[in-house]
Amino acid sequence: MKIREMTALEIGDKIKKRELSCREAAVEYLDGIRNEGQAVNAFITVMGEEALSQADAIQRRIDQGEDLSPLAGVPVAVKDNICTDGTKTTAASKMLSNFIPPYNATVIERLYQAGAVIIGKTNLDEYAMGGSTETSYYGITRNPWDLEKVPGGSSGGSAAAVAAKLAPYALGSDTGGSIRQPCAFCNLTGIKPTYGSVSRYGLMAYASSLDQIGTMGKDIKDCAAALSIISGYDSKDSTSVMKEPFDFSKFVSNCAKDGASSSDRKLAGLKIGVPKNYFDIGISDEVKSAVMEGAKTFEQLGATVEEFEIPAVEYAVPAYYIIACAEASSNLSRYDGIKYGYRSDNAKDLMEIFYQSRSEGFGKEVKRRIMLGSFVLSSGYFDAYYKKALQVRGLIKHSFDEAFTRYDMILSPVSPTTAYPIGGQIEDPLAMYLADIYTVSVNLSGLPAVALPCGFGRNGMPVGMQLIGKAFSEEVLVSAAAVYQDNTDYHKKSPVKGGQ
Repeated sequence: MKIREMTALEIGDKIKKRELSCREAAVEYLDGIRNEGQAVNAFITVMGEEALSQADAIQRRIDQGEDLSPLAGVPVAVKDNICTDGTKTTAASKMLSNFIPPYNATVIERLYQAGAVIIGKTNLDEYAMGGSTETSYYGITRNPWDLEKVPGGSSGGSAAAVAAKLAPYALGSDTGGSIRQPCAFCNLTGIKPTYGSVSRYGLMAYASSLDQIGTMGKDIKDCAAALSIISGYDSKDSTSVMKEPFDFSKFVSNCAKDGASSSDRKLAGLKIGVPKNYFDIGISDEVKSAVMEGAKTFEQLGATVEEFEIPAVEYAVPAYYIIACAEASSNLSRYDGIKYGYRSDNAKDLMEIFYQSRSEGFGKEVKRRIMLGSFVLSSGYFDAYYKKALQVRGLIKHSFDEAFTRYDMILSPVSPTTAYPIGGQIEDPLAMYLADIYTVSVNLSGLPAVALPCGFGRNGMPVGMQLIGKAFSEEVLVSAAAVYQDNTDYHKKSPVKGGQ
């Protein structure tokens, strides 16, 4: 099997057995990016020399007998809103086009400690604000399944890199579905962890109470292995609450070996709730059919599947965008043209530095969200909008808490449609916002969710579903997802080279 056809854990297993060197794996992916990467525009920065240097250093550690992670020596792509010491980190914005962080994000430090090889920084919607990776200062990213369609967003670059086999796995960030939706559009698996389980130190903040770093890969075992590396307590992050990293070793150990499968395990005793009101909100027939077929598969594997209703779901999107934009307007106030970032050459005095630098440095979507956030926080509107949105957030969290007294997890669609054409929604922000109907409630509630491929639409584009669990129930979600993927093959399908 060719290197780029393997899963991340399969590559790691071959490196451990000395059947493949760390440098050989890095070179294979770097060559792929150089020869094929331009078509999808998944990367903003390719770390060629740095990656080879890392690979050689990790090979020495392996040769010396150091006990590293199952992903030691395996290349990884990182979303470009996660700080990397000495390597440009732009958040896909003109505002930070020349910013080089003087420190690593905690997740980057943990990747290095585990022996990962970072090969590049991936494209995204500017400051992670968008659902299609069309708002990037560095150009749009294209879906490897159809180059005329979006890969989803905001972690579209990470998704496109893995789907195009330019990286075996990747890190993304999820504020309202930004890992799960690109996974659904690109036929990948992704984990949005419980809020507070992965350090946000070094993640450029969009909405601080919603942002969470997570993992994206070809299957759930790769994602789980990566999550076990980056999770756990961090004193540098005041929202970090989990003492020990997740331990998924029983799901990922020896999984590259022949016959190492959980397909013989069933899901007897597992109770899954399917929110029937999720299927009445503008969902396409092909997505509804594929997701319900996924629910049927879980039932055939021994789980009990029941329909129920989640109250207040119709208020999730407006509540989310009010809260997210309010936090964004506060977080982005630091970019003033003074301390760091873009400074306008046209400014003549201090006030013009503020005004011109922000006007020229931020893109349209970012400015739209800053203005909305400033409005809902302003005197006279705070109670009418922001305070009410926080109350709705509490109602949504209560709805999930109530559901989890009856069910072990909730199964739902990720997006109401498959990937749409480039340019199809960029001029209609309300339509793009409404596409987050199934994902934002998870972030508002701080819950974990796993995105899984579950079929294809009539046009051959992937469909994804998500499993939502109670806080810190990632082990239950990963276990169920592993059984599902051992009994289906949707996640093994790859796009035709060059798109459709």
